[in-house]
Amino acid sequence: MTTSPDVIEDAPKATDTTPLPSATLSGDSKGSLEQITLLLFITVPFVALVAAVPLAWGWGVSWLDLGLMTFMYFLGCHGVTVGYHRYFTHGSFKAKRPLRIALALAGSLAVEGPLVRWVADHRKHHKFSDAEGDPHSPWRYGETVPALIKGLWWAHVGWMFDEERTPQHKYAPDLIKDATIRAISRQFVVWTVISMAFPALVGGLVTWSWTGAATAFFWGSLVRVALLHHVTWSINSICHAVGKRPFKSRDRSGNVWWLAVLSCGESWHNLHHADPTCARHGVMRGQVDSSARIIRWFEQLGWAHDVRWPDASRIEARRKGGISDESDAAKAA
Repeated sequence: MTTSPDVIEDAPKATDTTPLPSATLSGDSKGSLEQITLLLFITVPFVALVAAVPLAWGWGVSWLDLGLMTFMYFLGCHGVTVGYHRYFTHGSFKAKRPLRIALALAGSLAVEGPLVRWVADHRKHHKFSDAEGDPHSPWRYGETVPALIKGLWWAHVGWMFDEERTPQHKYAPDLIKDATIRAISRQFVVWTVISMAFPALVGGLVTWSWTGAATAFFWGSLVRVALLHHVTWSINSICHAVGKRPFKSRDRSGNVWWLAVLSCGESWHNLHHADPTCARHGVMRGQVDSSARIIRWFEQLGWAHDVRWPDASRIEARRKGGISDESDAAKAA
């Protein structure tokens, strides 16, 4: 694992001047074809999500469909939270090579974009959180009600249609230098096809019918992707607009309890921005954080090590404002 605890600050200062291979199939500006494709991947699953309830009432849903939806949802969700976010972006723990690759693949199945781009965007988000330069702050347009409504839409989904991209060579050079990780990131379309096709294949084979394949695709692919997308985007929008803030951070990140289970612990967002490298986000009593539990299992199995677990003094220092900002938090960690 080459990501340092304060990689958010160090990445822009990379001293290696050797040209790095491209991590994506295009440059640093989004083309019209990509934006159209992005629009389809946002709207089609969302329409499926809206139609889910009347569909279930009309001609039912099987336990197989629900099982596939649940399995694929939490596989992709933890791939993003444990892999993309806590491991690749923040270096909350170190992983053996097989686990590193498995986390990259699991995150890719969430259909949230290529790994290197996701990490670059998120590191930039932390560098400029809720300030000028943040790719998706809901406070982008101001603090009035109309401005916040517009900002929430921007933070939730609008920012992905921005023509500018976060420079990946600047914010994620460590990942680009890893040939395997770079290949997984570039092959995002392949992992998307696999992620969307797998439920339909299983549903068709188990029921031996086209109907079984169709309902499994609807629930296990379309509805699952729509739900996961909107839960993830809610961390960018809702968790930077509302929620309790028991810890000191330089932004407006808040804890939103009702998103905790579906977000696999990511909605305990205030502590995360107060202490970005911490492997556990839900540090207070009753704060469910399934991602931290999985990291603990990886550690117990010997697959992960050097895990940055919180301790009482570290938590209390951030609660009392003993550390002034995220940069200091990263250094103290």
